[in-house]
Amino acid sequence: MSTQLPTTEPRSQQVTPGTGLRQLAWQVAPTLWSSFRYAWAGISYACVTQRNFRVHLIVGSLAIGLGVFLRLAAVEMAVIGLTIGAVLAMELLNTALEAVVDLTVGQSFHPLAKVAKDCAAGAVLIAAFSALLVAASLLLPPLLRVVLSNS
Repeated sequence: MSTQLPTTEPRSQQVTPGTGLRQLAWQVAPTLWSSFRYAWAGISYACVTQRNFRVHLIVGSLAIGLGVFLRLAAVEMAVIGLTIGAVLAMELLNTALEAVVDLTVGQSFHPLAKVAKDCAAGAVLIAAFSALLVAASLLLPPLLRVVLSNS
């Protein structure tokens, strides 16, 4: 006996486990465009609700702007962009994990929920410190040259 998975799709389009009619992941996002909309909804949610995500966006934008002003090489700009992307991606994963933990434990305290949230926050912190080191190593030398040449 197979069990129907909960879905909002018509019964004719529902997936029964083991039938291979459609992959479960594509039930939610039937088109690639839908997938992009859902992803954008997640990014928008983080922008609106997560202060640290906004801080990382602003600092990342400033780093890119400074890199453009200092005329960094394309490879250096790519490295800065990748590190900013890594921090923002970690922040999104942290937000998602916090939501899942909150959904699971509700308003109650559980020590493992604390561990999960603290570890996710720690991952963001490591990514942010790494990005800071990368930005400092790429931006400070040319910035100092500009400042010292104008003195």
